[in-house]
Amino acid sequence: MAERKGDGVKVVDRRTAAQGAEAAAPAEAPVPDDEAAFAAARERTCDEPVPPIDFVTFVLSLSTNTMVSLGMLPAPGTQEKKLDLPLARQTIDLLAILQEKTKGNLTGEEERILDTVLYDLRMTYVQVVRERC
Repeated sequence: MAERKGDGVKVVDRRTAAQGAEAAAPAEAPVPDDEAAFAAARERTCDEPVPPIDFVTFVLSLSTNTMVSLGMLPAPGTQEKKLDLPLARQTIDLLAILQEKTKGNLTGEEERILDTVLYDLRMTYVQVVRERC
């Protein structure tokens, strides 16, 4: 223990005592429920084959997120249908940018899916705006 004398103040270094208490504590703290559930889910999903990610999968993922923003599908985790028109419009605009920037570089199937998804989302957006406003 370190002590400093002379000015009336006593300083005691307790770090060594605290380190000894930590060493006596169990090495692994119990895992909270959320972390345990995440670890279990990660182990389950690591065994499952993952489909390849390609342009069509990306477009369909954006489409699904837009449908959630339009209140057409429940939000993951909450199962509530929420309307977020600015986010839906932003994602539709993002898909339009993708369509413009990838013109001439897509396969026939990719182009057809992007055109169809974009058309359907635009029509759904217009329908939702008309119903809500």
